[in-house]
Amino acid sequence: MENIHSKGFFLQGISVRTTNENGQAAKDIGELWGRFMADNVQEKIEDRITDSVYCIYTDYESDHTGPYTAVLGHPVSSMDNMPAGLIGVAVPASEYVRYIASGRLPDCVGEAWQEIWNTPLNRTYKADFDVWGPKAQNPENAEVDIYVGVM
Repeated sequence: MENIHSKGFFLQGISVRTTNENGQAAKDIGELWGRFMADNVQEKIEDRITDSVYCIYTDYESDHTGPYTAVLGHPVSSMDNMPAGLIGVAVPASEYVRYIASGRLPDCVGEAWQEIWNTPLNRTYKADFDVWGPKAQNPENAEVDIYVGVM
């Protein structure tokens, strides 16, 4: 766990409204990943500034127990060129606590989020995000950075 300041960024991708209740988010976000790959969303995002895939959690109705929106995509240099069928999200500048989920995918990420939900953090519930970069390529031994917005 490490404190980080993010200057904020724009992201383009696809989204789903979900909740952590009864394991619904695992199902919905798994399907979102399937859609992301099947529809070749990465290739549609021309202004991406990295090939790392980000999953943004935003529009929280309350806290991690209520509905929220997950957006899967790539950070972009601007929102000027919005591909058809995709959405854009502005992730605000904020302070974040960074966790590293290590191990077998997707289990290690789910386990890290369980730990986060049970840790007394002063969360903002504006935007949290996962970064699936080069270290996330080996599903048997991956690392995914998780950023949790805090005050």
